[in-house]
Amino acid sequence: MFSKILVANRGEIAVRVMRACRELNVKTVAIYSTADKRSFHRVYADEAYLVGGAEAKDSYLNIDRIIEIAKKCGAEAIHPGYGFLAENAEFARRCEEEGIKFIGPKPEVIEAMGSKLNARKLMSEAGVPVVPGSPELRSLDDAAKWAEKIGYPVAVKASGGGGGIGISIAWSEDEIEKAYNRSRTMGEKFFRDPAVYIEKYLPKPRHIEFQILADEHGNVIHLGERDCSIQRRHQKVVEEAPSPVVSEEERERVGSIAVKGAKHIGYTNAGTMEFLYYDGEFYFLEMNTRIQVEHPVTEMITGIDLVKYQIKIAYGEELEHSQEDVEFRGHAIECRIYAEDPVTFMPKTGMIVHYRSPGGIGVRVDSGVFMGCEITPYYDPMISKLIVWGNDRAEAVSRLRRALHGYIIDGVETNLPLHMAIANDEAFVRGETHTKFLEERNIAEKVKQIAEDYAPLKKRMAEVFWTAELTNEELIAATIAALCYVKVRGEESG
Repeated sequence: MFSKILVANRGEIAVRVMRACRELNVKTVAIYSTADKRSFHRVYADEAYLVGGAEAKDSYLNIDRIIEIAKKCGAEAIHPGYGFLAENAEFARRCEEEGIKFIGPKPEVIEAMGSKLNARKLMSEAGVPVVPGSPELRSLDDAAKWAEKIGYPVAVKASGGGGGIGISIAWSEDEIEKAYNRSRTMGEKFFRDPAVYIEKYLPKPRHIEFQILADEHGNVIHLGERDCSIQRRHQKVVEEAPSPVVSEEERERVGSIAVKGAKHIGYTNAGTMEFLYYDGEFYFLEMNTRIQVEHPVTEMITGIDLVKYQIKIAYGEELEHSQEDVEFRGHAIECRIYAEDPVTFMPKTGMIVHYRSPGGIGVRVDSGVFMGCEITPYYDPMISKLIVWGNDRAEAVSRLRRALHGYIIDGVETNLPLHMAIANDEAFVRGETHTKFLEERNIAEKVKQIAEDYAPLKKRMAEVFWTAELTNEELIAATIAALCYVKVRGEESG
């Protein structure tokens, strides 16, 4: 096994990877920006190095500096987490050239699947069903012709897009020019790729994805599906596994298709095939060539540690599971807890003054925060991921309500009221979700009411848990301990 791994990320995913490394008895190296000097992932790692300034381009996206640190500290491998450089083919290639193992697929595969146009072509070749659509559009006239051929409404998409960025909907011929120009502009701005194409717009589909594991010996399996249909601005908010609407027969059939697609492109490591499920049919959407934010729900129902598997695969080990070994037990739901306005979804910044995470049977919290840490404007404002498990979906929903009730975060506004509203919505309880769920169910009004009701409870809990102050002796002891810890670890690795 590797002796040392550098984790090229921050926050909860950095801590998640480091936990897997500890179980494998692998030393970890953290990188941190000037904005993350007081971050938890920095002190949780065995070593930590300042990578650059607060802006992501100067730190977590600084390929040269990350490679320099990896070589300096003797890291044999780099785990990119998700976001930042996780799906950057140039970074994976640089690691390869420098003799450092990139924990993920080959750079050529990342490159191939990074273009949605190319991904559609490759999956079609493999027999994976795709949403009816066009090749790359050459002009506005080309866009208008394809839109007419496919039939309105249509979605104009940036080929290099991700996270819902670069998608514009045209409901009629009058809107195609605006949608075409907007998607091209977004593609150029965010992905340096102005290429766009058109897909048939499916009004209220479910977003269902299949988890893939593939080793470097040709073995590929799937770990079932996740339903990620509740979204805001094309970004996931709540995920669950298994999907309430996918039958065992469909799971086997579409899982096999996903495996076939992964084999066709020579995929290795962990990856996710994303589909839109509409009117009883599955359509390939895209492939994420990395670990997903929502991977814990799959871990909860299979008992398989995906991050440990990523590391083992990168080291050259074969899969320990065959497809027949994969068993699904119970139901899991994940809520992404953000520092944001729960109605408008606008990001919020500030210091977490009071923090108490929920616990009890069937509850897991993946986070990288602590009481006194600051949510800055430089990065994604995710605070944590709350995951619950139950013997069935009804029990999982009950545990979700209980866990949300006991989650206290004070000092910065969060979307906890949004999740409370969702967990108590009748349609959600019945499993009747889709990508337009939040708008259709008029969740905003419910969120406002819950936020008002929740405020006094949060205040009472804060008063109970944090009224006690440290004595002078306790404060002095804590300060000395902290100073000694920094002194021992050194200035750069402290």
